[in-house]
Amino acid sequence: SRSAQVGGSAIHLAAGRLHDRLREVAADHLEVDPADLRFVDGRVEVHGAPQVGVPLAELRAIADRSGAAPFEEERFDPQAQTFPYGVHVAIVEVDVATGRVVIRKLVAVDDCGNVLHPEIVEGQVVGSLMQGIAQALYEGLQYGDDGQLRSTTFAEYHVPTAVEAPEIVSDRLVSPAPSNPLGVKGSGESGCIGAPPAIVNAVLDALAPLGVDDLQMPLTPHRVWRAIHAAQDVARTD
Repeated sequence: SRSAQVGGSAIHLAAGRLHDRLREVAADHLEVDPADLRFVDGRVEVHGAPQVGVPLAELRAIADRSGAAPFEEERFDPQAQTFPYGVHVAIVEVDVATGRVVIRKLVAVDDCGNVLHPEIVEGQVVGSLMQGIAQALYEGLQYGDDGQLRSTTFAEYHVPTAVEAPEIVSDRLVSPAPSNPLGVKGSGESGCIGAPPAIVNAVLDALAPLGVDDLQMPLTPHRVWRAIHAAQDVARTD
């Protein structure tokens, strides 16, 4: 997320300066006004007269010979942070006999500013949603009485696979960030932040009629089962 905001902005600014420099070199070579030039399909050509132009590869050589090396260096130091927003909704089923939680559907709508590459953003959101599922239902560190970590392999430290992946619906809202020239915000962490509370709240909502009002992650079947039976014991004593 920070790579696009900071590194991407530096690249954007450097590319803009390089664009202007090459435009000047091309204008001098073609003997035209720089404002009349445009970059099209690997060429710099005169607007309205595309036959008058020069390929970028040739323009590079021209720039080298003229001493205007096509190289730019830029630094971008953001003066303010970006703040992405979003809403996540989980639909779950809970087997009260076993405590097993099944996520049927996750809906995530995120505002990550301007979207540079939709497929990459979608992949980041879906991947982070799966990490959020892992945090909510599976991932837990187990220690022995001697203080030694017991969950040292994926046999004990469980993570979801494609088999456990629910139906995922994701969408984007766009409000450009004012703190960088690309108007981008973070997107890769959204699922890790939004999915766990959405899942836990959905499970608590499902179990509210049974008197369960508190659960700690991860919501393993045994932990959920114990919470159900503890609530039932309280109800019987009342």
